[in-house]
Amino acid sequence: MGALWIAHVTVTDDEAYGKYAALATQAIADHGGRFIARGGRFVQLEGRERPRNVVARFDSVEDAEKCYYSDAYQEALNHARGASERELMIVETDE
Repeated sequence: MGALWIAHVTVTDDEAYGKYAALATQAIADHGGRFIARGGRFVQLEGRERPRNVVARFDSVEDAEKCYYSDAYQEALNHARGASERELMIVETDE
């Protein structure tokens, strides 16, 4: 089964978050992740609104977790800490 990596983000430091985004994009691609939504229009129906929403598809939950815990993604994440408020989850899909 596939998996979706879903992030809801409020950026508080554009420069530092830009560094995160560049490194994270490569780490996600290196682990087979493919972006299906990055920013863009959204409609918040419930819960806390975050202005940036990102969805990446992976072949499995395990692949997405390996990406998150990889050295490359953790290096990227160092730039996001203190530069954003975010929630991140991995959700298994039926596909």
